[in-house]
Amino acid sequence: MLKDERQAFIMRQINLHNKVLSTDISAMLNISEDTVRRDLKEMAEEGKVLKVHGGAISRSFHYPFNADNAVYAQSAKQQIAQKIIKLLKNDMVILTGGGTTMIELAKSIPDNLRATFFTISPLVALELVEHRNLTVISIGGQLSPSSHVHMGASVINQLADIKVDLCLLGANGFSVQDGMTDSDWEVVQVKRAMIRAAKKLAIISIAEKLNSSQRMKVCDLNQINYLITELAPDNHFLSPYQQLDMELL
Repeated sequence: MLKDERQAFIMRQINLHNKVLSTDISAMLNISEDTVRRDLKEMAEEGKVLKVHGGAISRSFHYPFNADNAVYAQSAKQQIAQKIIKLLKNDMVILTGGGTTMIELAKSIPDNLRATFFTISPLVALELVEHRNLTVISIGGQLSPSSHVHMGASVINQLADIKVDLCLLGANGFSVQDGMTDSDWEVVQVKRAMIRAAKKLAIISIAEKLNSSQRMKVCDLNQINYLITELAPDNHFLSPYQQLDMELL
């Protein structure tokens, strides 16, 4: 595989999953980790990605408010945000994760919605607090330098003390075979705590992320009430999910 093809593949994986590990790319492409590291170093020097220990992350994920960093699939994420809004009712208590889709949601919430939002993302909190009728509570802990969400035992302990109507979580990996998955063990533990705190769970994903799996299980499909993508619920691409006991939006 030529260097341009390798780097295009790496860029797509980063756009889809926000972060890649050199070991995973090496296995996917059957190339050495040294080759992957050289590619990531070159891509970082060109300003395409941010190099981190063991891999790289998306610039738009790390700096979502920087206008120079285009949000991947922004139009699709804005469509998802509009669908989420239909689930939100006055006086609901809602819990959110982080990520660019959540930020698009926070920007789009109608000013007349009266609700309480808990979030592990300070970036999402900053957008939510601009809406005068929302009560915004940030779940605090150690701030992840790559994903800009709070992690760790203090977050999990705080989540154990609340019960929300709806939890909104972005999916890193999602498939019929493996359920919802992620690549970071700490993230998995926080997401599991968020799910335990919620009466209902909505998983948010652009369609490109579906039918993909990461290394670690977050939850099974039977724990999910809603799957929200930019596609129409009857789209043929969603056929593996149409027979499951969850509502497609």
